Amino acid sequence: MDSSTQALSTAARIYVAGHRGLAGSAFVRTLQKNGYRNLILRTHGELDLAEGPAVARFFASERP
Repeated sequence: MDSSTQALSTAARIYVAGHRGLAGSAFVRTLQKNGYRNLILRTHGELDLAEGPAVARFFASERP
């Protein structure tokens, strides 16, 4: 591995936006298949990404 790439720990907290869509759900499946289990998933009803203050609170509390 060169200095421009770093492996991400399988224990890393990863937020996946759009996890119910075509690309997002495939991404989640791939991460899970590769041992990532600490995925943070929120529906649009739980987190509206257009609402800046709500997004800021989410990232401050979840710290993905």
